[in-house]
Amino acid sequence: MEILIAKSGGFCHGVKKAVDTALAVTPENTYVLGEIIHNQDVIDLLGKRGLKTVERIQDVPDGATLIIRSHGVPKSVYSICESKGLTVIDCTCKFVRRTQEIVDEQYSQGKTIVVIGESNHPEVIGINGWCENKAYVFSSENDDFSVLKGKNCVIVAQTTFSEEKFEKIIKILRNYDEKTVEVFKTICYTTIGRQNEARELAMQCDAMLVIGGLNSSNTNKLYDICVKYCKNVFRLKNCDDLEYKTIKRFKKVGIVTGASTPNWQTQEVLLKMEMETKAEAATMQDVVDSMGSQQKFKKGQLITATISSADDAGVQVLLPNTKKEVVLDKAEVDCEVYNASDFSAKVGEEIELMVVAVNPVKLSQKQIKKVKEEEAMIANIVAGNEFSVTCTGFNKGGLTSELGSYTVFVPAREIRAGFVKELDKYVGKKLRLKVLEVKTERRKEIIASQRVIIEAEKAAKEAARAAKEAEFFANIHVDDVVEGKVERITSFGAFVSVNGFDCLAHISDLSWTGVDSVSDVLEIGKTYQFKVLKINEESKKVSIGYKQLQPQPWDLAAEKYAEEDVIRGKVVRIVPFGAFVEVEKGIDGLVHVSQISHEFLENPTTALTIGQEIDAKILKLDCAEKKMTLSIKALEPKPEVERKPKAEKAEGEEVKSKKSAKAKPVEEVTEWNESGMGGVSIADLLNKNS
Repeated sequence: MEILIAKSGGFCHGVKKAVDTALAVTPENTYVLGEIIHNQDVIDLLGKRGLKTVERIQDVPDGATLIIRSHGVPKSVYSICESKGLTVIDCTCKFVRRTQEIVDEQYSQGKTIVVIGESNHPEVIGINGWCENKAYVFSSENDDFSVLKGKNCVIVAQTTFSEEKFEKIIKILRNYDEKTVEVFKTICYTTIGRQNEARELAMQCDAMLVIGGLNSSNTNKLYDICVKYCKNVFRLKNCDDLEYKTIKRFKKVGIVTGASTPNWQTQEVLLKMEMETKAEAATMQDVVDSMGSQQKFKKGQLITATISSADDAGVQVLLPNTKKEVVLDKAEVDCEVYNASDFSAKVGEEIELMVVAVNPVKLSQKQIKKVKEEEAMIANIVAGNEFSVTCTGFNKGGLTSELGSYTVFVPAREIRAGFVKELDKYVGKKLRLKVLEVKTERRKEIIASQRVIIEAEKAAKEAARAAKEAEFFANIHVDDVVEGKVERITSFGAFVSVNGFDCLAHISDLSWTGVDSVSDVLEIGKTYQFKVLKINEESKKVSIGYKQLQPQPWDLAAEKYAEEDVIRGKVVRIVPFGAFVEVEKGIDGLVHVSQISHEFLENPTTALTIGQEIDAKILKLDCAEKKMTLSIKALEPKPEVERKPKAEKAEGEEVKSKKSAKAKPVEEVTEWNESGMGGVSIADLLNKNS
């Protein structure tokens, strides 16, 4: 019998993510909304872990953890989860999520939503919940589409729906009405691929086995396709449903599996077929052997012999179906200390032995124990349990090793993800493996994979990390004050661990006065208080600040400075109207051009330079407005101004002075007078002008 297996088998990406998450999450107080996949064996496995399956969101206790399966849920479920304080682990398939988003957007624009799928399927129920349950659902080209007359329709599909049926329905809808029909073909590409493979296999095989949960929609679609192209199709939920006698007459048998069918269920079916084939062959050989006049024995065969006597050399046994006696050497007797008298008392009793050699026949009782232990080990491996070996060699195709009487082969592509070039580096190293295939016909060989373990552990870690991230983002908010440990420092900031999650404290958020290096403020390994500034759950980024919890320089200025105080500072900036002086980091004061010198200055640069240190008096301090007015000339003595007698003034000079006074504003005159240039007061000028 030739067996052909579809390439696209086992869990699809969405189902694998959901199952891996359910296997990795802490089961205490954790619930799954609906069956996580349509496969009873997997559901039973999760139940043994302690996960609880509920059909209604109302049955989940407040504050619990809820896993949303790959089928997705109605939009309203998320609001209920929030009101109940649930920690949600959303495993909605990315293809289902895309369909939900299309429905949500198009419905908000007033479009009529049409779903091609099964109305009672959880995915379709979820999709309908994104348009207030007002979608029209059709599953057959024979349905009544008259309800759509005159409506602007947007059409989506259940991701596991039959592509062939979908195209037929779309053709009808496009020709049905003059109104616009917009189509989104949302059938998952893996579903289309599986359906195409099922069609091709069914056309070339005498019989087809379709493996998967009996209530699995996508598996039933595969069955429908196979029935259309093959006369002999058998639906199996697992290996228990396989009746070998019904398929042994076929020369070529094809096997397809649904997206919710784990690989180990397919392996169990294949193993049962192999065992049934061997058992049938063994039965035929027994008939042939019994027809002969002489019993034939094979190495490794188990026989039941009769004890005839015992002595110090060993136990004499009578071989079955012969009159020949053979000695069972005492070294091959399964006991701690051989005692002939113990076996002499058992003369006439039967004993199970293994043939370890022929011509002449040699027997062993100890080897049976080893073989049974090995059989138990192989059964454990075939059941999908992990085992380990030490790599002893390699060839062009992969790594080799031994396990009991079996050789172990790990193909290069199954060592780890990606291409492995230097196979020799694995010799002498321990390999953690899971079985892919067990061969026993020509030679006993186990073909195994380390990659599946690595990928499963990676998926479990990612699921655990996703659950941890979900919990983290559910409990952190902008403006929260959190405690974090500095893990590493870069030129642009520090990465800080807050409840195990990396947050960024940018260098600009470390000090109000600015720093040249992060290490000037924070130290690796130390714990500090930070304020949450920004949260972006989609990009998994959280920004935190250190300076936001520290006082600003101006907040302390009133305690340090007062009007009339003399300070020493550095000129940091010069402008046409004066100079800014850095009193301390974060606090600058302004020296107006009129307060630099008693002499009139057209430009501050004639008296000051950037970087120059000066002493100045605080004329005015306003901490609330962050303003400080300084004066340099207030610390310098006023120059003595020499006045000319009135009689000595030249004719016309007084008139000129009066014209100048009238022409300039009072403020300008005041500044001019204060600078010591002129020697007359504002009052004198006003009196003269009057």
